[in-house]
Amino acid sequence: MPSLPSRRLRSGEIAMENRTLIAIALSMFILIAFQFFVAKQQPPQQAKPPVTAPAPNKEEAAKQAAPVAVQAQTVPSEEKEIKVENSVFSAVLTTRGGTVRYWELKKYKDKQGKDVVLLPKPGPLPALAIGANTNFDLSQVNFSVLGKDLNLDGNAKSGTIVFEYAKDGISVRRTYTFYPDTYKFDLSDQVSGLPAYWITLGSDFGAYEKEAGYTHLGPALLKGSSLEELTPKKLKEPKAFKGDLRWIAQEDKYFCSAIVPAGPVEEAKSWLYEGSPVIAFQGKPGENKFFVYAGPKEHDRLAKLGFGLDYIIDYGFFSIIARPLFWILKLFHSFLGNYGWSIIFLTIVVRLPFIPILNKGQKSMRKLQQLQPKMAEIKEKYKKDPQKMQAEMMELYKKYKVNPMGGCLPMLLQIPVFFALYKVLLVSIELRQAPWLLWITDLSAPDTLFGHLAGFSLGGPLPYLMGITMVIQQKMTPTSADPKQAKLMMLMPVVFTFMFLNFASGLVLYWLVNNLLSIIQQFFVNRKLAKESA
Repeated sequence: MPSLPSRRLRSGEIAMENRTLIAIALSMFILIAFQFFVAKQQPPQQAKPPVTAPAPNKEEAAKQAAPVAVQAQTVPSEEKEIKVENSVFSAVLTTRGGTVRYWELKKYKDKQGKDVVLLPKPGPLPALAIGANTNFDLSQVNFSVLGKDLNLDGNAKSGTIVFEYAKDGISVRRTYTFYPDTYKFDLSDQVSGLPAYWITLGSDFGAYEKEAGYTHLGPALLKGSSLEELTPKKLKEPKAFKGDLRWIAQEDKYFCSAIVPAGPVEEAKSWLYEGSPVIAFQGKPGENKFFVYAGPKEHDRLAKLGFGLDYIIDYGFFSIIARPLFWILKLFHSFLGNYGWSIIFLTIVVRLPFIPILNKGQKSMRKLQQLQPKMAEIKEKYKKDPQKMQAEMMELYKKYKVNPMGGCLPMLLQIPVFFALYKVLLVSIELRQAPWLLWITDLSAPDTLFGHLAGFSLGGPLPYLMGITMVIQQKMTPTSADPKQAKLMMLMPVVFTFMFLNFASGLVLYWLVNNLLSIIQQFFVNRKLAKESA
């Protein structure tokens, strides 16, 4: 490209003339901003009020302060395991600390067809460990147990397991209450003789996929309406949180475990425990009640539980757009029974509001193309006078009623929708292993029909079809770019095709359908403009 006379001329020409470079910049913006816009952002204010509990009266306070009625006992010398099972999970509890040792989901499978296991073995810190401090000293002592293995079929309303410990002035009575057909259970700890009370989800409970990718992996909490997602990098120093604490959790992309207190708690803290990120609540000695959830991040299921637990599904910066998109996607699925077709219908619905804007943008592009000779004359005539050149360009646009940014505006407006839908397709467990048709058996995974070569994914038909539609779209779209810029633009389909090889099939399907709709719309616009100019 020729050198430009001044910085002012350069900015003016880019703003008004070099639409192709702007389009390239926008495409690069998608690639660069991708990392940021899919990251954690705070959720909007929720409809449900913060969890609060009435202040206890004097009689209740006296009961809480009173010693727990647990008889002093000989600590069992051997660890004992208790099995719990209902229609959606099977678990193992242990008398070692009265904690959870194993947790398996029956409704979700891994790639080998085996049940997903949210807690395959005890980590450095046991799940639901308790203690007087963050060393969780009671996690390694043996409790006595009241109750036996539970199998909660459809006829059983609930089942209870009680663990007790009493020694050296410390008394603990821990009660688990399980129910059929749910991943939720109630937990009550009656504690006395401790200066403080801490409870944690432990090191590994709730996280199944250990590779985070573009999603959060590790501890999270909801404080008021603020979602905090914590990583080892953020926990070089322990972090403490106080006031309006709604829940704490351990999560990966599709699964989680969470502790939700029935009343106010003093503090939450997250830190690295033997290299693993953990999170815990601090309460007071007395009775502490919670419910615990350990299962899939299904939006409707979590929303029914309340307490803002559904906000553990983080749709990112554009969540205000993503949540309605997810609702529409679910609505289509309720009629169609297939998420692939639902994505196609969602793409059509999302595009409808942009049709008038896209028409104007495409007409503006055609007019700019027709004005290219006049623009070249102005550039040549006033090449030594940048200010005059800019003024003449503005007069030319004004005379022919052309908006030089008209073609870029539709792309800018679609960027938030793209990122919002990306997050919906990325984090919604409803799409996990959801088939569309033929070889597309998992819309949350890349299309890899062509396999791999030397460790590199060759993708499948879907991303290559998407790239072809981008080329067709470019060929049909009018442009005012010079030949060199036009050749540069032809690289964009190649760049996007390679980028989309590793994207979820559902997102590639959305982009492919959107391109096809653009081609159809461009066809009719071009035909109309041809008739007008004839």
